[in-house]
Amino acid sequence: MKNKIIIGRLEAIDLPELGIEDLEVRVDTGAKTSSLHVDNITKVIVDGIYNVTFDIHPDAHNVNRIVTCTAPISDIRKIKSSNGTSEQRYVIETTVKLGNESWVIEITLTDRSDMSYLMLFGREAIGERFLVDPSQVFLG
Repeated sequence: MKNKIIIGRLEAIDLPELGIEDLEVRVDTGAKTSSLHVDNITKVIVDGIYNVTFDIHPDAHNVNRIVTCTAPISDIRKIKSSNGTSEQRYVIETTVKLGNESWVIEITLTDRSDMSYLMLFGREAIGERFLVDPSQVFLG
């Protein structure tokens, strides 16, 4: 437990490779993989590599702001959501920044429009870097 940073149930992260800053995420130790709400997912080939393009509305208070992103597809997985349904999702790898820490995580892309937060920050992303205090928010 030495040298671990304590984070809360809600945090603000950056996804610099996607051009996203201060994205409010729900930290979820019950979710294995992180998931991000995106729209207009399209599989494309860029320089011979399968990529996915998608739109993000990173500011929940300004839904007119849209960031269009392109990222290489690292996998396609069958994911079981919290409501028990399964779906095939594209998986990307991208750098995440929380506080002074930066590292690469996997993110599944899905429709989270019925959820309160655009992204779940799962336990694989949390890894051994952090401890979660569910009674706190925005500690990172």
